Amino acid sequence: MKIIERLEPCHIEQLHQLYRQEWWTRERTLEETRRVATHSQINLGLIDQHDTLQGYARILTDYTFKALIFDFIIAETHRGKGWGDALMEAILTHRDLQPIPTLELYCLPEMFPYYERFGFSSELGGGVALMRFLR
Repeated sequence: MKIIERLEPCHIEQLHQLYRQEWWTRERTLEETRRVATHSQINLGLIDQHDTLQGYARILTDYTFKALIFDFIIAETHRGKGWGDALMEAILTHRDLQPIPTLELYCLPEMFPYYERFGFSSELGGGVALMRFLR
């Protein structure tokens, strides 16, 4: 496995295929996939020996206070083999994220134990709650 920070056009198409396999990204179009990859500040991919994208995450950040991890995804065939751990370590050790005190992500409650292994907590503290505006 190899970490990449720039997705080639073939990787974006492969990312779209990864998205099509998950309930939370299944409806995204190829054009939307291109746009999120193009406009996210940090893109990290995991490729195999055949240069096929097997994992991906993107990060939006102000480079000062917060960074938000989106679309953390590992191909189903590579889950449970350390690929997710490698991708998370690449995020946590990324040079541009080192000065940022708070990294956040969204996940289902059943994924809490996985992310807690890396130091994430589901407790926001101080009565803070997520609010959302939907169009």
